[in-house]
Amino acid sequence: MKTKNPAVERRRWPRLPLAIPVFVRSPLEQDKEFLEFATALNVSAGGMLLALRHFLPAAAKISLEIPSGPIATLEPLPSAIRTLRAEVLRTQLGQSSHLVGLKFSQPLTISNSPKARKRKRLSSV
Repeated sequence: MKTKNPAVERRRWPRLPLAIPVFVRSPLEQDKEFLEFATALNVSAGGMLLALRHFLPAAAKISLEIPSGPIATLEPLPSAIRTLRAEVLRTQLGQSSHLVGLKFSQPLTISNSPKARKRKRLSSV
């Protein structure tokens, strides 16, 4: 009796089930821009799953902005990424919204931060 093999996981990074509010922007036609306040349902270093009211086609290029409170602008706090670029991989109709799978143009890894790049250069000297 053969048993089915579980699906092979192709993701490089684990997904975190976080509900994060985001602004989604994408160019439409001439001089028009799509803008929607949406919710990220899960996030990884490579992308996220969004719940949107409107449909976005696969391969659409979008910009994501994570809103933050005024405390994040204080000097002593470390800087954090608030604006991300991504590409739509898939869109699926959910119960009350479209579920949109995104791939970030650059993974959210520590090695991508300017401080980490500077540290790498200094340590290689």
